[in-house]
Amino acid sequence: MKILLVEDDTKISSFVKLGLEDCDHNVTVAYDSAMAEKIVFNKPFDVIILDVIIPGISGLELCKKIRNSNIKTPIIMLTSLDTLEDKIAGFDCGADDYLVKPFNFKELVARIKALDRRHTENIIAPIQKIANLEIDSITKKVKRNDQEIKLTAKEFAILELLVSSAGKVFDRMEIAEKIWGFSFTGTNLIDVHINSLRNKIDKDFSPKLIHTLVGFGYVLREEV
Repeated sequence: MKILLVEDDTKISSFVKLGLEDCDHNVTVAYDSAMAEKIVFNKPFDVIILDVIIPGISGLELCKKIRNSNIKTPIIMLTSLDTLEDKIAGFDCGADDYLVKPFNFKELVARIKALDRRHTENIIAPIQKIANLEIDSITKKVKRNDQEIKLTAKEFAILELLVSSAGKVFDRMEIAEKIWGFSFTGTNLIDVHINSLRNKIDKDFSPKLIHTLVGFGYVLREEV
């Protein structure tokens, strides 16, 4: 697997690079955002590991630029910033996963595998509809009553999951596993994203589509 590691701490970058190469991965290292930009826009990768605090623009801003350039390579944020707000900011910029320093190397390897697996499997129909909701998995556009709705990358991924399995109940752990590749414990991150989705998808429209089954989880279905 071809991996881009963006990390300015030479001790960490050397440790991660050697470890991943021992796992038969091909690792390219960038030590600042300018170097990373030149590399990522000229060479394809399977996974990008991106520190948040790096010389030049932040990892968050670099992640936004990568996503705005329609590069869909899975991105893991690797950082010492560990609050829920920090994690939400990372996901909202387009990151697929978030690992806090200090980290267990085996966990990093497991998350890389999970991201690559999710990225290459489960091809979804390009355009899906339920009631007056339309979601386009290619253009990443969402409409209700032909009115376009702006979603963050993670909101779109959750909605895409719910729509593709309309009628199926997903608990928080399952949503975390499918969207982030691991389970969150002790946080309300899933609830934050679901509430934000409801405000954008359901608040000003009818029928209501995102429902809570107390004690079970969330389901997307048209009210009868």
